[in-house]
Amino acid sequence: MTLKDVLRRRLDERRQCNLYRELKTLDSAPGPRAVVDGRELLTFSSNDYLGLATHPDVIAAQRDGAGLGAGATASHLVNGHLNIHQQLQDTIAHVTGREAALVFSSGYMANVGAICALVGRGDNIISDRLNHASLIDGARLCGAASLRFAHNDLESLERQLQRAAQNGGNTLVAVDGVYSMDGDLAPLAQMAALCREYGAWLMVDEAHGFGTMGGVVGREALPLAGSIAAAGLGQDAVPVMMGTLGKAAGNAGAFVAGPRELIDYLVQFARPYIYTTGMPPAVAAGALAAIEVMQREPERRERLSRNIGFFRARAAELALPLAESASAIQPLMLGCETTVMTVAAELQQRGFLVGAIRPPTVPAGTARLRITLSANHSEAQIDQLLAALTESLHTIPATAAVAP
Repeated sequence: MTLKDVLRRRLDERRQCNLYRELKTLDSAPGPRAVVDGRELLTFSSNDYLGLATHPDVIAAQRDGAGLGAGATASHLVNGHLNIHQQLQDTIAHVTGREAALVFSSGYMANVGAICALVGRGDNIISDRLNHASLIDGARLCGAASLRFAHNDLESLERQLQRAAQNGGNTLVAVDGVYSMDGDLAPLAQMAALCREYGAWLMVDEAHGFGTMGGVVGREALPLAGSIAAAGLGQDAVPVMMGTLGKAAGNAGAFVAGPRELIDYLVQFARPYIYTTGMPPAVAAGALAAIEVMQREPERRERLSRNIGFFRARAAELALPLAESASAIQPLMLGCETTVMTVAAELQQRGFLVGAIRPPTVPAGTARLRITLSANHSEAQIDQLLAALTESLHTIPATAAVAP
């Protein structure tokens, strides 16, 4: 059978199972309205939680940053590390309460790079079963013994820590702080205590927490430092923190932050950092400006928090099957792939863009609409979505599966 024949058969199988993915083309970043495939829609599918992708100061900073060069021209270790990169790293370290930080071209590369540098053959990597794909792939590629525990289950985690102790070697526990498809938070304080008890290192992916939440660690207020700070944990408890700059910061790229020794070590051993052209200076300048806006405009986080509360309260009144989530990610569980595609298509007809999430991104039987909220959404827009959602759910045949 030819390559084309094999690929065509596999693609047809995806279509038949309602799992085929299709690109949607936007004219510009949503703000939160966007022209999608030539039609204006109100979007509830973006990770631009604070509305910074369209902030004029962030855009202006990117334009100015482009004056430093269209690209970094080489890897960071050759001649691709510009002053703007160092400024960004220093600022990230400051706002996360870490000694140092290192920028990567993407969150995927940051997670794979950090995991593969920190553990290998003879070591252990322990992962939550619902971890992001980049953490899963890092665990697969690093060569360490890969152990998984039931989602947010502390007893299951402790059993795997006991197995790792029997195996010997170093142990890294890698989890999401805020889970990208479920919107729930990891019980980080209890996880950190278990890691301390068993001598394991805790790594937290703050892709969806950085910039949107924070807390007080010791006596230091860290309002941008994500679910780690919200749990009251500092660098000693969570030595490896990953965050992205393409979500709340509205730009692109990612970082790892932690002790100075960790960052120095990753510069030496994280292959996705060493062998990749440096982040474009315009992106670094835009991300730096976005963090500055986050610091001087805390009302953006406050608006996001109010929108989350308003959405959940109104959804409860309408008896919509929302998952438990206090974050900007609000999954509406429908269960069946056909059902979720039908409802998403109906919403688009009514003028709303909402992500339809199906396996293999989520486990079989847990297809859902992934509704994401932004500081830029108004209560009127949220009400419009909920009305359209209620009407769209009525179009589902009585025999279709809907999650309880």
